[in-house]
Amino acid sequence: MTTVENTARAGMREWAGLAVLALPTVLLALDISVLHLAVPHLAAELAPSGTQLLWIMDVYGFMIAGFLVTMGSIGDRIGRRRLLMIGAAAFGLASVLAAYSTSPAMLIVTRALLGVAGATLMPSTLALLGTMFKDPRQRAVAISVWMTAFTGGTAIGPLVGGVLLERFWWGSAFLIGVPVMVVLLVVAPVLLPESKDPRPGRVDLVSVALSLATVLPVVYGVKELAKNGLSVPPLLVMAVGAAIGVWFVRRQRTLAVPLVDLRLFRERGFTAALMIMMLAVTTSGGMLMMAAQYLQLVSGLSPLTSGLWLLPPTLAMIVGTLLTPVLARWMPPGHLIGAGLVLAAAGYVSLMAADGTPMVAVVGLGMGFLGLAPMMVLGTDLVIGLAPPERAGSASAMTETSGELGNALGIALFGSLGTAIYQAFATVPEATPGPAAAAATESLPAAAAAAQTLPGQAGAELLEAARQAFMTGFSVAGAVGAGIALALAALAFTALRHLTRQ
Repeated sequence: MTTVENTARAGMREWAGLAVLALPTVLLALDISVLHLAVPHLAAELAPSGTQLLWIMDVYGFMIAGFLVTMGSIGDRIGRRRLLMIGAAAFGLASVLAAYSTSPAMLIVTRALLGVAGATLMPSTLALLGTMFKDPRQRAVAISVWMTAFTGGTAIGPLVGGVLLERFWWGSAFLIGVPVMVVLLVVAPVLLPESKDPRPGRVDLVSVALSLATVLPVVYGVKELAKNGLSVPPLLVMAVGAAIGVWFVRRQRTLAVPLVDLRLFRERGFTAALMIMMLAVTTSGGMLMMAAQYLQLVSGLSPLTSGLWLLPPTLAMIVGTLLTPVLARWMPPGHLIGAGLVLAAAGYVSLMAADGTPMVAVVGLGMGFLGLAPMMVLGTDLVIGLAPPERAGSASAMTETSGELGNALGIALFGSLGTAIYQAFATVPEATPGPAAAAATESLPAAAAAAQTLPGQAGAELLEAARQAFMTGFSVAGAVGAGIALALAALAFTALRHLTRQ
């Protein structure tokens, strides 16, 4: 099967509408990264407990991941533009409530509301792109712009947050979204078309509940494994989610109008594209987390300086997303995605040669992110293009859900791998006192803290030994990331070879 060709080309209204759709995309990415800087300020004022602070940080992502599938299906039924506008209004209101929260509990609730509202925005914007840009070449360009907006929002989030927090109180970080959503509500009816399934059917509430009961435990379990390492409770939570997921799939097969149309997975390109995207994001999320630790704990850079060093890989992905539609005119999608993944594998391999010099790690990570760009753009384009128009919302939601799961899985997988390798190779100088030695064998951050309690040479030797153990884990992580990328490249070359160039 090849991608469906359509001669209808987008005009000025559609391109102006793309600018409108980029607004919530930038905002959602920015809202994720800007909170990290605000945490010390809100913690000082609201005094949350450790558990409450974790929920303030995590509940937004949990709600987005849990409600994406439901909101994508609802958009197919009531109209994607209508859902986008409802979500924009809810997001703006929840942003105001979050900004003026007077207690940790209120902030947790409002962050949860922001997550539910955010889950309406991403699948709606992506589904509308598929409706507005029927021409495959134009659709690829539109998706690359959409992804550039998301990546750019992630990059500028800390900068915007830093400026606001220097001048205003912590709640100003949440108020960024209010004017954006007001603009969206004003111009969306003028520039965005309405689209929906002409025979929508009813929303099956049981399927909605099963969807939430599947995704939320899995995401929660993966995040807990990433934070605390391998343990039984999160594994049990994930097992419960997986069991409910089996129930969810069986129910979808019996419904005339399912929440998720499993027939989409009969198309080999659709299934392969989703799988490649999820596993590729697993490598990017995991390696980014490892690189951030490397820059701070091995190279000894401050958090701000480390953040600046991580900007070039983000810019490399932006360049790659913008170049992909041009290269897609000359190469079939499967070949371009596969070639990019080979480049990503080369970048991950180069991380194995990193020492204390940040440049090596940043260049390797930049190669990895540049190589992933064709997969992000064309993979999304393939999923949207291969899905029937009436299922655009559901297909978009599955794309977003695969990314959320992939990122969480990457942090858990590579974090656990790095910790296991560190603990296996950690050595402690003989003169190290017992408490410091025990801490140093747990993790590099613990070793760094223990080294500060020791006199000069003893502390330096302990820290150097810990850094060497971490670098062993970093090298293994690079090798694993490269192996995954090469396996995905082979899958792209084979499973996507039947798709034609755009």
